[in-house]
Amino acid sequence: MIDAATPQRRTNRRERPFGLIALILFQCFCTAFFVYDVTRDLDEGMTSLLHMLPEVAATIGLVIGVVFEVRSLLALLRRQARMEKGLGVASGALNDLMEEYFRQWALTPAEQDVATFTIKGCSIADIAQMRGSAEGTVKTHLNAIYRKAGVQGRGQLVSVLIEDLMNAPLVGKGGAAAG
Repeated sequence: MIDAATPQRRTNRRERPFGLIALILFQCFCTAFFVYDVTRDLDEGMTSLLHMLPEVAATIGLVIGVVFEVRSLLALLRRQARMEKGLGVASGALNDLMEEYFRQWALTPAEQDVATFTIKGCSIADIAQMRGSAEGTVKTHLNAIYRKAGVQGRGQLVSVLIEDLMNAPLVGKGGAAAG
């Protein structure tokens, strides 16, 4: 089965750019302080150009920086969302393709597990440990998989899948995954 437990399965947790958000909030606080200070100086009648010019320049610089950082942050979050969507589509397409090949090759459930772990890049020792079997058993399964698939080894097995993925569009019309 394709959804067998995988080593070190990654969580689907989106990483948030907390550092950038904190910097933006700090700059907003500084901007508010400078705006308050400039307006207070104007209300008190302090119009010294030497005093006001640096504060106004700093305030304008902070506002421009905040606007730039917010736009950059939003662009990064949109890009991350697009990449996660594309990765999800590719992952689903690879899973579907693997299941179809496994059916065509008439792999047993044990061979499907071994093939899946092999395609994911696990070593023979890792596969044997995860499956609770001997390395010789995994090698026997691999030989049967390679024979049924008509390939010489791991590289060719992965290549069969990658070539099919590259030849078929992953996203069909309307953004739906191609079947």
